[in-house]
Amino acid sequence: MPDILAIGAHMGDEIAWGIALAAHRRQGHSIGLLHLTPGEKGHKTLTPVEYERQKREEAPRCAELLGAEMWALDYRDGELPTTDEVKLQVCDIIREAKPKLIITHWPGSMHKDHTATAEILPDAIFYAGLPAFKRDLPHHWCGRYLHGENWEDQRGYVPETFLEVTQEDIDVYEKAMLSYGLFRGEVSTFPYLEYYKSLARTRGCEVGLPFAVTFAVPADQRRKRVSTLL
Repeated sequence: MPDILAIGAHMGDEIAWGIALAAHRRQGHSIGLLHLTPGEKGHKTLTPVEYERQKREEAPRCAELLGAEMWALDYRDGELPTTDEVKLQVCDIIREAKPKLIITHWPGSMHKDHTATAEILPDAIFYAGLPAFKRDLPHHWCGRYLHGENWEDQRGYVPETFLEVTQEDIDVYEKAMLSYGLFRGEVSTFPYLEYYKSLARTRGCEVGLPFAVTFAVPADQRRKRVSTLL
């Protein structure tokens, strides 16, 4: 059962929060990945069927190298719905995984599946946490979730939580991400790994650390109860 469950729209979206997952694995926490679609329509030469087959081989290798459990749903790339059917499937995985924290996409994205994933999560958490929603597994409440920083999800994103990470975390992350042809440069010329490694250095500099990765806090979780401001 993972302490942290990262929910991505596509296999490979762990590129955005893999450094944070590696950091928590180093700290002794358990981690998990949930992919809602394979992300099978982005290849220039392979058909969606061929690319899906490839990604379903790559994703478990990446999870293994990160030290993560993995779940995958079977929705289509670019066609992820936001229906109760999907929300209840995510609810069931939350009940099975029993995470203490969930990481997912920021809703201000250029990719509709990322936006859909962010929309699905609050209701999935609600369904997972209520005993009155009778499912195969008992209820589990996970009230905490964060939005990871992703180059495709920048509209309105404001970094609020800065997580210190290390070079060791980045090295584990890079090795895991290279499980995907996408990040070996076989699909796109976008320098994914260099972007996220450089971003970790930049975010670290912003808060006086060697490296950091950032998260945005959902509006409904910004209220804190304290007994002193000191």
